[in-house]
Amino acid sequence: MRRALAWTAVVVTALLLQSTAFAQVKLLGAKPELMYLVTVILAMMEGPSSGAIGGSTAGMAQDFLLDQPKGITALTLTLVGYVVGMARQYIVTPSPLLPVLLVTGATFAGVLFYGFVAFLLGQLSGLGFLLQTALLSSLYNAALTPILYPAVRRITEASRARKVFRW
Repeated sequence: MRRALAWTAVVVTALLLQSTAFAQVKLLGAKPELMYLVTVILAMMEGPSSGAIGGSTAGMAQDFLLDQPKGITALTLTLVGYVVGMARQYIVTPSPLLPVLLVTGATFAGVLFYGFVAFLLGQLSGLGFLLQTALLSSLYNAALTPILYPAVRRITEASRARKVFRW
């Protein structure tokens, strides 16, 4: 229960930051995608099933709060969470650059997937702008990862159940 509440607080905080403070921070039309960042961190720490569930929840929350086409972000973040969680099981390097690389690649691929699905549904035009947006959003998230990853990791580790030994 503590873990669910901790992750809910992280997702709600990221969603509020993305819709308020980071909504104004744009470079060439792109902005940071904090839901992708949070989903990747969750998937890295908890695995593919938690990553997929967290991504789906974060995506639906973003879709409803930001008045976007319903379900596209949820589908994208579900896939991102699952794929990153699966990939993380096979990566054994303790490199501190790993979170930055995973967040960058997953954000780039996720924004492209989102744009492709939106294009197929007639919600988006201009695939060249999509590539530019995906690149810039992934670079934004890469820059934010060293700041946000330790904080989210600390919150998650503090919410884990502690074993109590009784004699």
